[in-house]
Parts: sequence; structure tokens; C-alpha cells
Amino acid sequence: MSNPAANPVATLLKRADLVFTGGLFLTVLLLIMPIPAFMLDGLLALNIGLSLLVLLAIVYVKEPPEFSSFPTLLLALTLFRLALNISTTRQVLVHGYAGELIEAFGHFVIQGNYVVGAVVFLILVVINFVVITKGAGRIAEVSARFTLDALPGKQMAIDAELNAGIIDEVTATSRRVKVQKEADFYGAMDGASKFVRGDAIAGIIITLVNVVGGFAIGVMQMGLSLGESLQKFTLLSIGDGLVSQIPALILSVGAGILVTRASDNMNVGAQVAGQLFRYPRAMKITGGMMIVFGLMPGMPTLPFLGLGALVAFVGRLLREQEGKNGHPAGTDLVSTPKAAVAGKPGKPGETTAGATGAAATGGPEDVRKLVEVDVFAIEIGYGLLGLADAKSGGELLARVTGVRKALAREKGIVVPPVSVRDNLELEPNDYRFLLRGRPVARGQLLPGRWLAMNVAGSKVRLKGVPTREPVFNLEATWIDEAEKKSAELNGFTVVDPASVLITHLSETLKASAHHLLGRQEVQAIVDHIKLTQPALIAELLPDLVTLGIIQRVLQNLLRENVPILNQPLILEGIADFASLSKNPDDLSELVRRRLGLYFVPEYEVRPGVVRAVTLDPRLEQWLASKVHRSPTEVGLALDPGTGRHVMEQISKHTAEMVQQGQPAVVVVSAEIRLPVKRFFESSVPRLTVLSFQELPSATEIENAGIITVPPHLGRAEVPLKAAA
Repeated sequence: MSNPAANPVATLLKRADLVFTGGLFLTVLLLIMPIPAFMLDGLLALNIGLSLLVLLAIVYVKEPPEFSSFPTLLLALTLFRLALNISTTRQVLVHGYAGELIEAFGHFVIQGNYVVGAVVFLILVVINFVVITKGAGRIAEVSARFTLDALPGKQMAIDAELNAGIIDEVTATSRRVKVQKEADFYGAMDGASKFVRGDAIAGIIITLVNVVGGFAIGVMQMGLSLGESLQKFTLLSIGDGLVSQIPALILSVGAGILVTRASDNMNVGAQVAGQLFRYPRAMKITGGMMIVFGLMPGMPTLPFLGLGALVAFVGRLLREQEGKNGHPAGTDLVSTPKAAVAGKPGKPGETTAGATGAAATGGPEDVRKLVEVDVFAIEIGYGLLGLADAKSGGELLARVTGVRKALAREKGIVVPPVSVRDNLELEPNDYRFLLRGRPVARGQLLPGRWLAMNVAGSKVRLKGVPTREPVFNLEATWIDEAEKKSAELNGFTVVDPASVLITHLSETLKASAHHLLGRQEVQAIVDHIKLTQPALIAELLPDLVTLGIIQRVLQNLLRENVPILNQPLILEGIADFASLSKNPDDLSELVRRRLGLYFVPEYEVRPGVVRAVTLDPRLEQWLASKVHRSPTEVGLALDPGTGRHVMEQISKHTAEMVQQGQPAVVVVSAEIRLPVKRFFESSVPRLTVLSFQELPSATEIENAGIITVPPHLGRAEVPLKAAA
């Protein structure tokens, strides 16, 4: 086997920058230094070969932006060709000879007739300048304009698919890069077409200058007659012009092919064959028409009859192939999905292309996708589709992205893409949120109306449909546009339907944040912190704790609405306390004490003051004796009477706090904080339980009420039981 490292081509490709730089330097030398005729032959042949290589590379490119270096390469080859023109002009005018290649073009190609050569040269220039270059330049200009105009729409479409959960972050990033490359490519092609146009003009001028200058030199300096000088230098100049114009024409054709073809993920040959020979009937009719031409008087019979019969025969073969495959010939090349022909329906809200594409392949990967469940999804009735349709002004998808960004900034958790889809099983104006396929919240909207919430306790009755606000269960009314101004003047808070859904979504995601944090998300957090603090991660994993313990600690914090923005600080706390306990609940409580400085201020009614409900010290002692711990859980073992008494008092005091616009906070000792929270969180879901040890040292507690000892226990009985 050959050693790749010893391959000179591979070595050369690794140093492509030096090769390109050397080529540019050689081009500069051609402008100022005389080059021997034999070297000119090699360089002219190299020019033709490079042009052919570029043309064939364009033929095999599947999408135009894949050849993004073409505009730069076109400029380099144009400069190289003009430098060769200067070198050959110098040789022709000084020595009357510029190498065998130009001699061959002057004598063999145009048969030594400078009049024929001039005509052929002018025809090539007209074809290149007027037809190919002008057309390709116009197409490049239009393509660049439309591509740049469509760039914002394509970016928004990618964002919409990302928000809907159709694609992931990696796919969205690759698509954005692809769209940007496409815009850059067509913008560069618009400018590159001007190089070709200028090169064609320069070719005409250089050839005319060579003819006039050579004629004068031949007569005045070489002593040639008028006819001999005209014959000699005209042939050399036109031969030089043909040698330059043929590579220019090849590059112009390549540029035209590149800007005129559509992206179809296949090369030009496969694309043309798949579309030109798709319809056998058209080929058979074409063959019949050519046969008719051959039978006309005066027409050459053999070419028309032979080609007509051949085309008709090919059409018949394609027709037979179509009958065997059951679909038009050539469609294999464009991969028409079978399910699209059958019209099989997809899942609710799924696009036809997505559904049929999965059905077409039928592989095991597609079957596996059928059992995948979205982490979080929004399902809406058909009456709410306008909220998600950006074309009709719907902002739902963009606002879902805003919610995800807000949660990342506020809570430190990256919410997975939220899938938005319609569900015909829902009522037209209903929506619901699904967490891993399970409904966790639902609501109803009235499109075209406004939700007026009575947050100020107004006695005014609005005209509309009475309802309840889905997040805070406030009294509300769906009103029309005419009633909106009156509602605002009377102290009602008025919001549009999309804002109701988005607010509901935000609160639901906050409440479900701990369910959204899986092992993979925790691993991503650890990997990110490892980039800046490798020593911390090396100490923590895998010796002190496992990834699962870190996940449980973070979930416990999110479950009680504690942000995990200070992730390095959290991991440092876990590392410090892991030697004391491996129980995630214990670690969470210890970590909370370090984070108190950052999350307790959220519950302050004034700077440095937390208004909270506290417990009678004897009740705290008695509750501490009722704490039940297991390796995985912690809770309170209370009798029904005591539990009901404490819950009623907590509900009474916290309700008063909520009515005053204050957070419902209870402060207890660290020993019973978590058991109290777990015991009462289902009955008082918005209750915040803090411990004295979590409060910053400068924080003061303003008492909003005291939870007393239940009467059935007796004041003297509680301390004795606690002591026992």
C-alpha cells in the first residue's frame, strides 16, 4: 500500500496556500519580465487546461454555492490570461515569434488566412461578449438581488422551524450558514461577471494593438513589405487572440452554467438527464417530426431519418421502463417519495413533506422516529392557527423563542425546542401544553378579542364573555375592540390572545423546569463549565458524585424556582458537601445556603426586608420530630388534624400577602424547611419556604403572621413530645 504522506499530490494540496500565492507571484512576473517562447507554450497550455478543469468541476457541482471560490478563481485566471497576453505581445512585436502554440493557431486552425482568422476571432468575441457574458452577468445580477431580498425570510423560516421543534439547534445553525454562503456566493458572482466582460473587451483591444503595432514594426524596423508585414503580424496577433479567447469562452460558459442552474442536490448531467428524458411521449413525437423533415424535398434524408428513428427508439425504451417501474422515467433521479403519490396523511400539524419523506424510506430509523415524544409541545385547535401563521401576522413562534431566551437568562436552563402543532381533536379555540406527551395545562382563547383582567377590583361590568385568566385564576372577560378603551380606563389589564397563551406557557415552563432538565442537558452544563474551570470538574466527577446526583440537585433547585445561573458556584457547593452526604436532598439544602445571597432578594418587599409568615418555636420543634427520611425522599408524618390546622393558617396568611401584591413566603428552620415545603406544596402551590440559614446576614424579617400550635395538641404537650 502507498503511504499517503509520501503522495506528492496530497503534499501539494496541503500547501495549497503556497501554490496559490506562487501562482499570483508568477502572474506579476509575467507582466514585467520577458518569457522565452518555449515557456509561453507551457503557460498557454496550462491556461487552457485550467479553464477546462474549472468547467468540468462546475458540471459536477451539486449546488452552486459549493463552488464558492469560483469568483476568486475567475479573477485569478482572468489576470493570468491578461498577463499571458502581455507576454505574447512582447514576443510577437520584438521577435516576430511567440511559440509553437500561437503559430499552430495562426496556420493550422485558420489555415494561414488572416482574413478568416479575423472573422473567426470576431465571432468568438461576439459570442463571448454579447451572448454568454452579458446573459450570465444579467442572471448573476438578478440572482444576487433576489437572494439578498429573500435572506431575511429564509432566516425567519429557519427560526420558525426551530421554534416548532421540526429541526434542532445544530440543523438550524447549518442552515443559517448555508443561506449566508448562498447570499455571499451570488453577491460575489454579480461582481465576478464584470471580470469576464472586461476581459472580452481587453482581448479585442490587445489584438487590434498587436496588429497595428506589428505592422508598423515589420515595415519600419524589419524591412518587410506591406503585404509581408500584414500577413505575418496579423496571423500572429489573431493566433494570440484565439489562444486567449478560447479559455475565456470556456470560463464564460462555466460561469453561465453555474449561475443558471437550480440547486437540486445533483450534478448537471444527472439533472438534465432526469428532466429531459422524463417524458417518453415527447421523445417519440420529436422523432416523428425529424422523420417528416427528412421526407421533405431537398432536405438531406439520411441525417434526419437516422436521428428521428434513434430518438423514437429511445422514447420507446423509456416508455417500457416507465411501465415496469410504475412512474415516469427519470423520476428516480429526483427521488419522488412514494407516500406523496399515495396521499397518506401525516400526524396532526406535520407537513406533508415531512410525513411522506418518512414513509418513503421505510427504514428502521423512520420507525424509531414514530415512537419519539417531544419534550415539550403546544397543541392548538384549528381556530387558533392564525396565531402561528407568520404570513398572516401571527407572532406565536417568535414569542415562544422569546420565552425560551427569557428562561435561559432568568433561570439558567436551556429549554428544548418547543413543538407547535394543530390538533383536530381539540375544540377550535382550545390549546394545551404537553410535557413528554402528557397534558400539563390547557386553556381557551377567543381570536379577535381582548382579555380584560380585573386586577384592581373594579365594580364595572364589561360587555363580553366572562372567563378566568388561566395562570392566576383572575376574574376576566373577553371583550371586543370597542370595549377595550373603556376597560383600560376602569383599571382593567387588557392583553391580546397570544399574550395570554405566552404568559401561560412561561409560567408552565417555570413550573415544569425540573422535568425539562435531563442527563444530557446536565452533561452539556458540565462540559461547558469544564472549558473554563477544569479543576472543579476533575475534583467533582467521577470520584465525589455522579452525573445523576448533580441532576437531582439542579432539579430540586428548579423545582422551588431557584435559578441555576451560578452553575460553577452550585458545583463547588456539591463538591464541598459531597463528603458529608450523597443524598441529593441534603446537598440541595446545603447548596441553597450558598445561593441565598442571589435568590432571596427576589422575595424582598423592600431592600433588605423579607415579609414572611413564621412558626411558633414549639411547633417547629414538634414538626422536627415528625420528619421522616429515607435514602431517596424526605417528608413529614403528620396526623390529619395537625396538617389541616397548619395548612389553613398558612393559606389564610399567604392569601392576605398575595392580595397585597407580596410573595407568599414562610420562613422556618433549616431542619424542617424541605419537609414543610414538600408536605404543603400540593395544597399551596405558590408557597415559598425559606430557611433562616439561607437569608443573607443583613436581611430583616417582617412578620406577616405566626402559625400557632394546634389546639388539640395542647401548649404543654408539644415540648414534651418533642423532647421524647
